[in-house]
Amino acid sequence: MTGPTALPLGFRLDERVAIVTGFASGIGKATAQLLAEAGATVVGADLTSNPSIDVSKREQVEALVAETVAAHTRIDVMVNVAGIMRTAELVDLAEDDLDAVLAVNLKGVLFGTQAAIRAMRDQGTGGSIVNVTSAAIDMPAAGYGAYAISKAGVAMLTRTAAVEAGKHGIRVNAVAPGFVETAMTGRWFTSDDGVVDDTTRESFLAAVAKQSPLGMSGEPEDIAAAILYLASDASRFMTGQILRPNGGTVMPW
Repeated sequence: MTGPTALPLGFRLDERVAIVTGFASGIGKATAQLLAEAGATVVGADLTSNPSIDVSKREQVEALVAETVAAHTRIDVMVNVAGIMRTAELVDLAEDDLDAVLAVNLKGVLFGTQAAIRAMRDQGTGGSIVNVTSAAIDMPAAGYGAYAISKAGVAMLTRTAAVEAGKHGIRVNAVAPGFVETAMTGRWFTSDDGVVDDTTRESFLAAVAKQSPLGMSGEPEDIAAAILYLASDASRFMTGQILRPNGGTVMPW
């Protein structure tokens, strides 16, 4: 996907190649669209896409990066968005559910980061890796332990990778979104057959907005804008950082 739009030069991604995992919907979809609008050639990958990619499988992630480099001669941006959620209080958390969450949310990000660092290192022109963690790393909530644990791991993975990859001109940062309405979070007002209860949705979003000093909940485009910043030269002096587009619901030091 390509499609230039008017942006300050520091935010442009012309002649750059970006991979976005989890791009079929939500934050991933919004990110792929915005990076393309900024001039990047975007390779999107998801379980339902072509190419289909299961980020919990190392060989599939490595193949995705290798095939992207073979087709486009380079990779400049890697955005690891793909994630899942399983809810249960820790005392009742099933091992299978924990394994599934860690496999996608933590190992999947690790595999993407590893493959991107190798490719960017070998091409010798640096690059930017952006991982998606969550406000759950700053605000524990009952029932979300597995998800929060996986996302906390992504935060430290990001910082460690930034230290190790900096010598190659590779920046590694993360975003930690607050509540954003996506297919994942829509579970609270969507039935098993995919029907949205509009009344419950409106009530839910209103309750979320009250937690923000801005009186609003987030949209995928809000997170995509933060990812574009980290992907572009506008953030060339940033690495190992976690941006928190969360409407002010969490304000850690």
